[in-house]
Amino acid sequence: MELTRRAVLAGGSLAFAARAAGAAAPTRLVFLSASAVFSCALDGSDLRKLHEAPARSGVNDGVAFDPASRRVFWTNMGRASADDGWISSCALDGGDVRVVVPPGGTFTPKQLKISRGRLYWSDREGMRVMRARLDGSGIETLVRTGAGDADRADPARWCVGVAVDEARGVLYWTQKGGDDAGQGSIRRARLDRLGDIEVVFDRLPEPIDLDIEPASRRLYWTDRGDNTVSRCALDAARPAREVLVRGAGEAIGVAVDLGRDRMFYTALGGELSSARLDGSDARVLLRRLGMLTGCVLV
Repeated sequence: MELTRRAVLAGGSLAFAARAAGAAAPTRLVFLSASAVFSCALDGSDLRKLHEAPARSGVNDGVAFDPASRRVFWTNMGRASADDGWISSCALDGGDVRVVVPPGGTFTPKQLKISRGRLYWSDREGMRVMRARLDGSGIETLVRTGAGDADRADPARWCVGVAVDEARGVLYWTQKGGDDAGQGSIRRARLDRLGDIEVVFDRLPEPIDLDIEPASRRLYWTDRGDNTVSRCALDAARPAREVLVRGAGEAIGVAVDLGRDRMFYTALGGELSSARLDGSDARVLLRRLGMLTGCVLV
C-alpha cells in the first residue's frame, strides 16, 4: 500500500539558525527532501544536490549545521516500525559522508539541533528526547514519555521537535498528538532537573518542530494541524502564541535570518518559501522538489 506524505512523516522538522556572536552572516540554505540533501543561495538560486541516499532507505527529517567543523548533520527516520533510524553528516560540499549514529541507535529520529558540541534530537516512536557527541558517542536519553507498544500507539507521546535554550540551560520539545487532534503540547525542563517538566502550551492542533532565536529570546514552532508558523516570548510569565504564517500547506522546516528580517520554510508539497519575520512578503523560491523537510542557514 502506498503511504501518503502525512502517513510517512507524521511530523517534520523545524531548524532555526540564529547568528552567534561574531559568526559570519549566513549566505546559503541547506534543506532536505525525503532522500536528498540540497543547498541553495538565499534567493533560491544556485541549487545543488549535496547527497542522495539509495532508494527505499528511509525518510530524511531534521538537519543542523556545526560551524566549528563546517559539517551538515541530518536524521533519517528509517522504517517507522523497525527501530532502525540513524544520523549522518557530510562536508558543506557534500563530500566525506559519514554515519554518525548507526541504524538502530535511535528509533525514528526527527528534528535535530546542535548545542555546545552535542547533537540533540527527538525520537518519535522511541518516545524520547536524546543527545550524543558530534561523533555519535555517548548517546543518552534525556526525556522518556512512554515505553512499549501500547504507549507507542498513542501519538500524544511522540516527541518530534527539540530546541535548547543555552542561556538558561533549558530543553524544549513537542509532543504532537494525532493529526490535527488538539492533543499537541510544547514542554520544557531544565537540563539539570529533567524530571521537573513544565507544559508551556497544550491543546495545540499538531505542533511539530521548534527552535529558539536567542537574540530576541523567542521560541518558534510549526503546526501541521492548522498550517501555521508561530512564536512566543521565552521570558514572558504567561507565553502567548503569535501566529506569523497561515496557510503554509504542511510547512515543515524553518530557518530564521534575524539580520535580514526573513524566515525560510519548506513544505511537504515540494516548496521552499521565504517571508518577513512578521509573515508578510511571502514568496515561493523553489517548487516541485518532492517532500521537503528540514532546513538550516549556513
